[in-house]
Amino acid sequence: MLLKEDPSQVEGLSRFFKTGPGQYGEGDIFLGIKVPVTRSVVKEYWKELSLNDLEECVTNPYHEVRLAALLALVEMFSHSKKDRSFQEECVGFYLSHTDKINNWDLVDLSCYPLLGVWLLDKDRSLLYGLARDGKTIWEQRIGIVSTMTFIRHGQLEDTFAIADILFHHPHDLIHKAVGWLLREAGKRDEAALIEYLESRYKTMPRTMLRYAIEKFPEDKRKLYLMK
Repeated sequence: MLLKEDPSQVEGLSRFFKTGPGQYGEGDIFLGIKVPVTRSVVKEYWKELSLNDLEECVTNPYHEVRLAALLALVEMFSHSKKDRSFQEECVGFYLSHTDKINNWDLVDLSCYPLLGVWLLDKDRSLLYGLARDGKTIWEQRIGIVSTMTFIRHGQLEDTFAIADILFHHPHDLIHKAVGWLLREAGKRDEAALIEYLESRYKTMPRTMLRYAIEKFPEDKRKLYLMK
């Protein structure tokens, strides 16, 4: 794949993805390529790639190259519905490289169209394990964000259960992810979200709560935010 770098974008992307000392993306480096450009390149070239090719890309120090590898992996997985063995290989590849899936965009653009889809008709304890015992916030984020696929199929129970696992997580990025997925669950079934919040909203991290109730009418949001 040919990713054309744009040095003028590097500073902005580095700042946006928090790569400074002590920040969550510390040490990550960029070529200066925005996501739509990376997507267009992947769409053009993914058919020419193998998992061996992706191995080289997903271990690359540049953020955009790792993203391209993950997007290509999703394409390969998605277009192999009749080859469950190869899809399983894709899942194995993904799970063996979670140390390279080390920023929120890398997680959010790859986990649910791959892991989420794979687990639709399977036991989902893998996601509970990632949320509970993940070695990084990124593995833990994979645990909750992967449930997006279940939500889109009207299955909300795992989102609520994994949200409970991450309820007291110390990191704001996890609060945002959990709140986001709760909000998405509420779009499918507002009553279920309200029931979930009823016994939890007073102790829920404020960022998580704000994300979860973002689509509620303003008067209802104010009621939840008044402790």
